[in-house]
Amino acid sequence: MRRRKFITLLGGAAAWPLVASAQQAAMPVIGFLTNTSFNERLHHIAAFRDGLSDAGYMEGRNVTFEFRSAESYLDRLEPMAVDLISNHRVAIVVASGSPAVALAAKAVSKTIPILFATGGDPIKLGLVASFNRPGGNATGVSLFNVAAAYSL
Repeated sequence: MRRRKFITLLGGAAAWPLVASAQQAAMPVIGFLTNTSFNERLHHIAAFRDGLSDAGYMEGRNVTFEFRSAESYLDRLEPMAVDLISNHRVAIVVASGSPAVALAAKAVSKTIPILFATGGDPIKLGLVASFNRPGGNATGVSLFNVAAAYSL
């Protein structure tokens, strides 16, 4: 009888880590895609991490990151977006850099949210349908910069 209890206890102890890990929800993965080198984006990445931290998301604790850089080779963007979305099952793609980054991510998925920052008009670029009702899966910020020459 004691042997049977011992084996049951040992089996239960061996299965405990499997049961515990099965009950934990998988951490969301944030895909960070850029067309430039990461050295050029370090301040953006740091600011993004700080913002997430302020909202209660800490890397390694309740969120993970997957980084991809095309290193100025725009033809690499779409395959990298495919990798992030298909292989790493990211919850969101942060598209940093030129509008080509967000467009590549948008071409790959119509459902995964895409967060972009662009200097161009997102409507003319085809990222959103309109400012009032962007539709689709892309959202972000557009930085319009108007330079005017004044003559005295």
